[in-house]
Amino acid sequence: MKFEKEEQERLERQRIEEEKWHQLEEKDLERRTQELEELYLLEMCFPEAEKLKQETRSLSRWMHYLACDGNPDPSESQEMNSFISLWREELNQSFEAVMEKSKLVLYLIEKMKLMLLETPRCDLGNKTTMQYKGMILELQELLHFKLNRATELLLRQSSNLADVDSGNMEKTIRDENINVYLWANLKKNPRHKSVRFPSTQMGLEIPRILATSDIALRLLHTSYDHISPVLPTLEPEEEEPAPAEPVKEEAEAPETEKPEVEEAEGSANELVELTQEEAKDGEEQEKEEGQMIFLEEDTLDEAKQYELEMKLLSDKVLEAQEFLVKNASEKPDVTHSADVDLCQFMMVGGVFHLDILHLPPLCKSVKGWMMVELPKGGLQNFTYPPENVEDVDPENVFPPIEVTLEVPEHVVFFEEPVVVRWDAEDQCWKKDAISDVYYREEEKLLSFSLEMPCPISLAQDLHVNMPYVTWELTPLDLNKALLTVTTVFTEFQIQIKENLCLLSSIKLKDPRPFSTLEGKWMAPIPFIIALKRAGLNIFPTRYACFYVTDNQKVREQVTSKSDSSAWALLMFSGDRAQKLKLTEESEAFSETVEEGTEFHSSLYHMVKDFASQEAMERIRNSTCQYVDSVCHLLLSTRVLNFA
Repeated sequence: MKFEKEEQERLERQRIEEEKWHQLEEKDLERRTQELEELYLLEMCFPEAEKLKQETRSLSRWMHYLACDGNPDPSESQEMNSFISLWREELNQSFEAVMEKSKLVLYLIEKMKLMLLETPRCDLGNKTTMQYKGMILELQELLHFKLNRATELLLRQSSNLADVDSGNMEKTIRDENINVYLWANLKKNPRHKSVRFPSTQMGLEIPRILATSDIALRLLHTSYDHISPVLPTLEPEEEEPAPAEPVKEEAEAPETEKPEVEEAEGSANELVELTQEEAKDGEEQEKEEGQMIFLEEDTLDEAKQYELEMKLLSDKVLEAQEFLVKNASEKPDVTHSADVDLCQFMMVGGVFHLDILHLPPLCKSVKGWMMVELPKGGLQNFTYPPENVEDVDPENVFPPIEVTLEVPEHVVFFEEPVVVRWDAEDQCWKKDAISDVYYREEEKLLSFSLEMPCPISLAQDLHVNMPYVTWELTPLDLNKALLTVTTVFTEFQIQIKENLCLLSSIKLKDPRPFSTLEGKWMAPIPFIIALKRAGLNIFPTRYACFYVTDNQKVREQVTSKSDSSAWALLMFSGDRAQKLKLTEESEAFSETVEEGTEFHSSLYHMVKDFASQEAMERIRNSTCQYVDSVCHLLLSTRVLNFA
């Protein structure tokens, strides 16, 4: 009897729950149309923000035109082609002149990259996109050529710049983007195998064969990376244009419509045959009616045009937002175990170009004249180890070069840097031919052995800060918010104001990298780029789903950081939002609805049930740029996927 009674009570509870559930569903369906209309009006802030961005880009081009500063407009291909051609013709520039010019060149490159990222693909078009990419590549190659040319000119004067003590040339040239360290082996002393660059802790230990050769060593450190191939971006597929109709049919069409045209002309003539009195009496009335009609038509045309423009912008924004969170269908294939997977690692701190060069012919003073031999081909690389070696053990005769580098101050490594080298033949970064890596974290010095000279970079796992431990979006004031993302290693605090972002706080052992970003308000896309370059990456790519996995460190952090704060748990399935009865401490998941709450078509309307009037007023009064910036950061960090 007791079991039957309990079963009846359970069935009754289940019946009541189902009845309550159906009532909530019916109520939700009744107001769904009204809520969706209201949500549509709120979502119009996104196309409005995109329209403001378009106006800002147009204004920027106009302001550049008015400035008349002689610098080319990166959006104008003719100006860019003229700039590239003129700079290519400028020969025999000193290192200082090239490095000064490089500031403008790097600015133009970054500007074009930013235009490719910020401007929708459909607005740019395939032709313009390819033009930008081609000009970026051409500027990068020309800049490197100019640096090589300036190196050659400097090495020709190495005898005049020789150090008094060693007899060799030691030259250091520093800039915000480019640092050059040069050493010319003028004395060829076999005992001088240790090369130290002035004012740094960087240096090389070279084998005896190099110490006795007619060579120069160059360590060119660039804060930028113009070597790594650009990963293919996830872009919407463009619809193929409909095939044009045959010209023959179009030509025949007017002949078939000829009778209709004549009939229309005849009726028009009949209507025009008005008496003079009728025309005179109705003249004023027709003028007034005509003016009203034209005004109404203009108003209707403007309204329709604005509505169509907003619809097109809304589609563009929605498409861009979907691609921000879309995952790749396949994991990229890495052909060799030594190859670096650029979907898993990113280069941090720029590139160190280590080159062993043939010392060019030096300038000689002859009877008051400075004479120099000009060999063909310009600067020549010294091959080490030699390609053709017969009857010799290369491991003993051609030992590796020992390298010591300073890790750049403006970047952060949460784990020990991975030293990689660029393979020019295979066009990829590799981890082989590098041994004896030793990292002194406190001094930020990295030592290793390298089998051959080549470009070197320091790699860090793209997903070192993922999955996140916690995240929180806190409103500060009208059109101001604070996004806090806590990871295993640190805590990011990003302040959002209107259409700008600021890294307001980050907990690091070494605060130096933060100083380069401190106090700098930037638009969302440049802000994300700046954080990535500093090694502060919390922006997963479309391949992140293949590399981010749950780990014990994150679980321990979540346990240690858990507090007693009461959080409301909301669930949104895409069609329905509801407030759940369960708490974060609940042992099992349940879709049971919190007492006194109802179903809604969106999270916004769900929050309206328990939010204060002041909070809802703040939401309604928020500017479109602010909402767009918050949305862009949330989609870029993908906190709902990786937290």
